Amino acid sequence: MSEIFKPRRSRNIIEASFTTLALIYHMTVYKLRQGQRNAIVGLLMAILQSVVMVAAFLVLFMVLGMRSSPIRGDFILYIMSGIFMFLCHMQSLAAVAGAETAVSPVMKHKPMNTMIAILSSAMMALYNQTLAAIVVLFTYVTIMGGVDIENIVACYGMLVLAWLTGCAVGLVFMALRPWSPQAVTLAQMMYMRVNMLASGKMFVANAMPTSLLAFFDWNPLFHIIDQTRGFAFINYAPRNSSLTYPIYAAIALVMIGLLIEFTTRRNISLSWSAGR
Repeated sequence: MSEIFKPRRSRNIIEASFTTLALIYHMTVYKLRQGQRNAIVGLLMAILQSVVMVAAFLVLFMVLGMRSSPIRGDFILYIMSGIFMFLCHMQSLAAVAGAETAVSPVMKHKPMNTMIAILSSAMMALYNQTLAAIVVLFTYVTIMGGVDIENIVACYGMLVLAWLTGCAVGLVFMALRPWSPQAVTLAQMMYMRVNMLASGKMFVANAMPTSLLAFFDWNPLFHIIDQTRGFAFINYAPRNSSLTYPIYAAIALVMIGLLIEFTTRRNISLSWSAGR
């Protein structure tokens, strides 16, 4: 954090780039320790959250009478393919949406800016969710003695895409927050609640009728989860989802978020937070 309080001075683009990377690194470490005094404890909490959600959905499927995967393959892997993507999307959304805005006190220090706050929040979420997924999957593979994943590199690529779309949605919420904090918080909560069902982690897209598919097709996370299962299971080929749609959606949302954030910084006033 000491880099934030250093006086600004003229420098070339290479030095500026390294200084910016150092600031992002220090802010990422700070955010990792912000929730818990020990970063290891924060990671353990992320792992525990993944385990609890996998166990909860396993019990739910058993209660519903679904004791085997709708896709030919490992049932727990089917559940994890949805849970990991869902958690990564939601955690990155919450992290970026909760990042420091242009009206935050830390922005009074000149080297600090909103882009550093956004990137450090995003990297913190990706770090936590990546390690949590690796630990949970490694533990399961060790216990079971081996799990067949067709393309594990592509599966991680989908995790990164879930992170990217979550960051993009979070950026829009973060940019809008200074204008109406309560309304944005409510909209963010509604989006996260809707995604408990609309993410499609409980369903197989290929088995959905067209009338039902229309309720899920708008959601980038739905496409990501279905494509992940296509990469994870050799016997599943996604037909009702797109790999490019989440990418285009993420790009569009990032552009919208940056435009709103730029407008916010242009119209910022310290009096905004005077009565809050």
